[in-house]
Amino acid sequence: MRARFTDVAQRAIDIGVSATALVVTAPVMAGVAAAVAVNLGRPVLFRQRRPGLHGRPFTLVKFRTMRDIDERRGLVTDADRLTGLGRALRSTSLDELPTLWNVLRGDMSLVGPRPLLMQYLDLYSPDQARRHLVRPGVTGLAQVSGRNLLDWEERLALDVWYVDHRSLALNAKICLRTVLTLFRREGISAPGEATMSLFTGSPRAASEAAGDA
Repeated sequence: MRARFTDVAQRAIDIGVSATALVVTAPVMAGVAAAVAVNLGRPVLFRQRRPGLHGRPFTLVKFRTMRDIDERRGLVTDADRLTGLGRALRSTSLDELPTLWNVLRGDMSLVGPRPLLMQYLDLYSPDQARRHLVRPGVTGLAQVSGRNLLDWEERLALDVWYVDHRSLALNAKICLRTVLTLFRREGISAPGEATMSLFTGSPRAASEAAGDA
């Protein structure tokens, strides 16, 4: 019952805050869009299908931070393709501003497990897959507990803990810690990565699959 109340109340908060923030940040987004157009060209927005509530796909929208893949120029990995402007946008999370539209639409929430890649859905253990019982968030518990410095087991465990313990008070605390994390610019990328290494599966999921075979 408490979780249901939290979800309904959070949706109302999401609508109010995202609608207001889209209006207030419109001049900032216009400036970022112009900077991306000059430095990276068009399109200025990055769009990608991500799993949302119950794993249903939606189109995530962010500002572009990377150049296109170009093997001749050595632009292959994410680290190679990430530009100086892209690093600045990511470190300040300005690249995330368009995701407020995803929040307003109901694809995402302000707080929740981050939306990862569609290809990861079949790699989660049954417990890890419970991260999709709530809408994905612009920020989340893992993001304020180490961000991309966490390994995948830690990150996914925090996502599931959030699902089981979510409340408006916890969401407010995560939002406050998010502001502090942004000011400190902590955990922006894992060592040697532009953001985080690819998830290749959980050891627990592999052992469970072997046990069922």
